[in-house]
Amino acid sequence: MNATEWAGFAVAIMTLVAGFTAAIRWLVHHYLSELKPNSGSSMRDAVNINTERLDRVEQRVDQIYLLLCEREIK
Repeated sequence: MNATEWAGFAVAIMTLVAGFTAAIRWLVHHYLSELKPNSGSSMRDAVNINTERLDRVEQRVDQIYLLLCEREIK
């Protein structure tokens, strides 16, 4: 191989590495954007909403349990 072929080979390898790097950066950017709250449409907001509902449901179950315990005592 002469110098021109080596230069072409090096440019091809650098192009592949740059394309792979750009693809990884794009994926990371879009996955990380899902973890930022944005008023309801991100996965982070969905998790927060479901966690809040679960907390409220657990509080209600605890209240029902206490009411049932009071009835059994009387």
